[in-house]
Amino acid sequence: MGFFDFLKKKQRQDPEAVRRRFLIEHGRITDGRIIDTIINSHGDEIAFYIYTLNGVDFESSELLTEKQRADPLKYAPGAKIGVRYDPKNQGNSMLD
Repeated sequence: MGFFDFLKKKQRQDPEAVRRRFLIEHGRITDGRIIDTIINSHGDEIAFYIYTLNGVDFESSELLTEKQRADPLKYAPGAKIGVRYDPKNQGNSMLD
């Protein structure tokens, strides 16, 4: 049963955590800019950002972590920010 427990453990992983770990390990970094931030009804802060790769503008958003929320000037609208992206799927990104 050890093998099946191993498979079950893999299935329980949070897809967002898997995506973030992949970008940290394999992603490249480019410059981006924060467009806006809002706080949703659950009290989570969402940052909207834009970055350009090969002449194409990408716009995305991300929930800020507690660590990121501790530095409000770094994620203020208009701030330059590092964006980590997947070179094979450039629309897959996260704030660095």
